[in-house]
This record gives sequence, C-alpha cells and structure tokens, in this order.
Amino acid sequence: MSAKDGMNYAPEGKKLEPVCKKGDFRVGVIGLDHGHINGMCSGLVEAGAEVTMVYDPDAQKAEAFAARFPGTKIAARREDVLEDKSIQMIASAAVTADRCAVGLDAMSHGKHYFSDKAPFTTLDQLSSARAKVTETGLIWAVCYSERVQNEAAVHAGRLIMDGVIGRVLQVIGMGPHRLNAPSRPEWFFRKERYGGILTDIGSHQIEQFLYYSGASDARVLHAKVANYAHPDYPELEDFGDATLVADNGATNYFRVDWFTPDGLRTWGDGRTFILGTEGYIEMRKYIDVARSPEGNHVFLVTGDREEMISVTGKVGFPYHGELILDCLNGTQNAMPQEHTFKAAELCISAQNAAMRIV
Repeated sequence: MSAKDGMNYAPEGKKLEPVCKKGDFRVGVIGLDHGHINGMCSGLVEAGAEVTMVYDPDAQKAEAFAARFPGTKIAARREDVLEDKSIQMIASAAVTADRCAVGLDAMSHGKHYFSDKAPFTTLDQLSSARAKVTETGLIWAVCYSERVQNEAAVHAGRLIMDGVIGRVLQVIGMGPHRLNAPSRPEWFFRKERYGGILTDIGSHQIEQFLYYSGASDARVLHAKVANYAHPDYPELEDFGDATLVADNGATNYFRVDWFTPDGLRTWGDGRTFILGTEGYIEMRKYIDVARSPEGNHVFLVTGDREEMISVTGKVGFPYHGELILDCLNGTQNAMPQEHTFKAAELCISAQNAAMRIV
C-alpha cells in the first residue's frame, strides 16, 4: 500500500509476542467503509486474535478483506456475525455516523466492540454508548491510531510516564492529511455522515492531548472550521483548529486539514509538540521532510541532553494485545473506558462549538 494513501494506511511496527493462543480470542467484522479496518485487524491478529467472520453489503469489499485475512468466512447477513457465539469482539469501520449502531448491536449480543475513529457523530450517540457499557460491562474500544499505532507516539508516552520532561504543560498537534478526493466514497463528503473535520481527524489530536497531559477532562475554549478550497464539495471542511484547557491546567492547540501537497512522500506530515516543566518532545511521526522518508522520529530536549531517537521497528504497538487481555480479564489497561469516551465527547463538543470561517 502506497504511503501516500491515507484512506488505506495500515501501519507496521516491531512485532510483539502474541498475548493469547490461537482460538482464545475471536473477532467478527461488520462494516468495511474505511480502510482503517485493515490496520485495526492486523494489530489484533499480530497480538494473537483470530478474525473469523466478516460482513459488508458490498461483496467485493468482503472478498478483498477475506483474502487479506485468510480463514475469514464471509457472512451472508450481518446477523450471522452478531449471533455467532464463538465471537468475542466485533470490529467495525462502518460509515462514521453508523458506527454507534454497530456497537450497540454488538453489545446487545454480548460482544466487546472495537470501532474505528471517530466512534460517534453526535452526543446522543455517545450517551447511548455510555448507557450500553454501563448495562453490559463490556468494552467499547476506539482505535485512535495516530497514537496507538505509531511507534514515535508510543515511545513519547513512555518518556512522559517516566517523568523525563516533568509535568506536561502543553500539547500542540498538527494533523495534515492528503484528500485525494477521487478515491473517497460519497459519504465522506456529507457532513451528517462523517461528522465534520474536528469530530473526524480532530479526534486523534484530542485523545493525544488527554493522554500525554494525564488529564481526565477538558474544556473547549475556541474552535474554527472552514472550506477554503473545495467548492465542489460544499459539505467538506478542509481546515479546522481548536484550543482546549484541561482539568489539570494543561493546554492544547491543534490543527487538522486536507492540504497535504502531492510532493510529500507520505499522506501527511503529522507532528506533535509536548512541553514539560523539565524538557520538551517533538514527534515527526510519518516523515522527516526532505531528509528521511522514514517516520517515527522523536526529538527530546532535557536539562542534560538533546537527542534524536529513531524508533521505527523498535517499539511496536502494545495497544492491541492489551485490549485483548482487557476483554479476556475484565481490566482496562489498554485505554480506560472513560478516557475513550471523553476524547469522543470533546471532539464532538469542539465541532458543535466551531466558528465557520468560510
């Protein structure tokens, strides 16, 4: 898969040991509307899960997915996946506005749920998901891949948890993406279906802010969205930004956009800057522009050193294995449920509060 293709980006990192034996954790898939499902399921399979069944109304999509994950049965009906008692988790990259409904059905059938981001497009959907988790005690997981499937992001988190840069004061995130409009499905350009740019790719930025700052909650101070350059797609927002302040005093600014130039060798020059009381970190996640096409660069400055750390193939993605163990053991080590939902809540709140510039 071309590194320029963000729609079907499926990152790879250091291979970690499986956390369970074959047959211990079985996954069914409903909804193949976004290519992120491939990275989601690859992570689960590498951690020891089996993808056993897939359903999508588009037979060609289902066949391509089954070819990518050998041994996966193509279901004739959505209900076949939901009613299979051997399946413990449903994974989905359905249209954004439909992801909540898949999760509610999954949990009603006694299964954990693993959603692509963004998991919701409205606060009402989020409310129904919270109620279903309370009712069932099951896990509603979300693949915020720009942190959990990026080795630089994983390593930066470990540095912060080890206290290397002290208390985190501010997180600045930049999430540019390549639009490549002709390759996008029709739903991608309908705001009711994709939720708006802050709900969509802004979800990555807000989740990272909460995680790196150690915050439990935050307030949206200001947000803006625009369609600067795509009049043929009037419901598309090609630019968005927001400012937040957390309950622990940390602050956040992020910008997301669809303006990655064609000359860039990857789908987006994603960067994150984290300021602490004892130092700072910069991540160049996917490329080091005009120098190295390799991503996963962590730049660290502290009281006694400045350092560039390249972590490609050295860290891996522990999230998927931790998620499997959480489902099997009733723990919340991969990502606490309230953190998962709070990130979703704040990105929708930012979207709802956003000033429309153009």
